[in-house]
Amino acid sequence: MNSRLDDMLSEYEFDYSLAQPNRFATQTTVAVALQEDVLSYLEALALIKGLPLGTIVNDLLKKDIELIKAVTV
Repeated sequence: MNSRLDDMLSEYEFDYSLAQPNRFATQTTVAVALQEDVLSYLEALALIKGLPLGTIVNDLLKKDIELIKAVTV
């Protein structure tokens, strides 16, 4: 028989009072389909700036939001 199965106890008791909050629980991930030419441009820009693609996309979207707010207010 497998020694791993033999080593398992029939019951385990976990102390959840020592648990840490999940730091990833509040992060939201959204998948967005980009057109090929847009993706190529953003990937090249990210490479030139030495930043992750997600940072480039978020920065551009934040700037667009600021422009929209400036025009609509």
